[in-house]
Amino acid sequence: MKTWNELFIRHGWLITEAKENQFSLEGETAENIKYLTSSLEKARVDHFLISGHLFIYQAPISEEKWIDILDFERRGRTENIWEQADISQLDTYIAGIVRQLNSLGFETTSSCDGHSIRSAKAVVKKTKNIEQLITLVTAINDGSITLRESERCYTINFRCSLPQLLNYAEELSLIDCSTLNEDSEAIKKGHFNTLLEELLSINGESRNESKIRSFIRDYLTPFVDHITEDQYGNLLAEKTFRNGNGPTILLNAHLDTFEAFASERTIVKDGPIWSSSNGILGADDRAGIAILLTVAKFLPQTHFNGKVKFVFTVEEEIGLLGARNVNDYFLWGVDAALVVDRRGKGDIVTSCYGAFPFCDKAYSDFIEKVASDSGMPYWKATSGGSSDTKIWAEHNIQSVNLSAGYMNEHTDDETLDIEASYEVTKLVEAIFLKSNELRATLREINNMKRNINRSPLFRKLIT
Repeated sequence: MKTWNELFIRHGWLITEAKENQFSLEGETAENIKYLTSSLEKARVDHFLISGHLFIYQAPISEEKWIDILDFERRGRTENIWEQADISQLDTYIAGIVRQLNSLGFETTSSCDGHSIRSAKAVVKKTKNIEQLITLVTAINDGSITLRESERCYTINFRCSLPQLLNYAEELSLIDCSTLNEDSEAIKKGHFNTLLEELLSINGESRNESKIRSFIRDYLTPFVDHITEDQYGNLLAEKTFRNGNGPTILLNAHLDTFEAFASERTIVKDGPIWSSSNGILGADDRAGIAILLTVAKFLPQTHFNGKVKFVFTVEEEIGLLGARNVNDYFLWGVDAALVVDRRGKGDIVTSCYGAFPFCDKAYSDFIEKVASDSGMPYWKATSGGSSDTKIWAEHNIQSVNLSAGYMNEHTDDETLDIEASYEVTKLVEAIFLKSNELRATLREINNMKRNINRSPLFRKLIT
């Protein structure tokens, strides 16, 4: 369920939330304020205006109901709107993008949400240089956005579903004008930190994971082909890229925290080190979730030719129960797993206390090499404790558990190094960028095992 603030941003209003359900209307036009209040009246939402502020003392309605109210007959059908300030004159699903582009200094001349018939587009005047627009587009691109330059304008094309346009509007709202002169990586890192902070605000101890599961499902849906909740409460999703002839990779983090978050706690930020003002921070495993959601958005931009399966498990903290109850058929065909649920930084966990191996050495050697080639030579294979990784290994899946940047988990002294956490997204992305080498490594492992199984000595030992 979206908050009122999110509903307003996604659908084109440039207002700020001063306090919970209290919004400053400063800077918004009289026409758009009138359209907003009339829409709230149609939704039968109790509200009132006073001194340039909007007050709402009612829970948000669903976005589907909000769209039904906003999407009146023939809204935005003229498409070529030269004055883009009036939300009601813009197509329903692209109004938020247009308003955010204008607020960032990119003056639009026309737009269309495609009406589920063709690609959506926004046409931008050449009032800013192309490098700034490229930076902006690159920061939010998940492989669905293209930019074309002509003599008089830039055209941004969005080849995506209508709901994804609303997500782009929300992402654009997180960008500060001052960052447009920075590279897109800095903007991406800012988006990651915002996502991480939002995840750390959602409670979800073992057996109470519904809110965090719902958030992840909403966030992940645009980036996958299928997503479902299994009979035990795990969130399962998959995406096939191109013809799917490459390896099948499992990406895993867990939904539950060690305990519930303390009421009215705040996140204390000391540079890149985050902690909780009271109780656990919950970076175990909210950091892992943020990393995998960021990777999910990145994957369509790669040339990866295979399948990715996501498993967000419940009840990991009380005995890996969610992972133990994932249906075997979902794991069929999985070649390798990347779990993100390890303290510290630079660890590639390859066994449980050195006694139960998670993978062959060739798999961890491959990840070490990818890290080194990507400027992170300190990533090294090591032994570690119990995690969902053990369950995937029991299914004969090549598996490792990667550090997520947190320390002192399960205690009030828990901290998170957000720089180290963001670095993991770059490592996992680099692994997918070298999927051909990964495929060759997995083939080598399988051939080696096949040869061992065929050897006379092995057959003698098992008979």
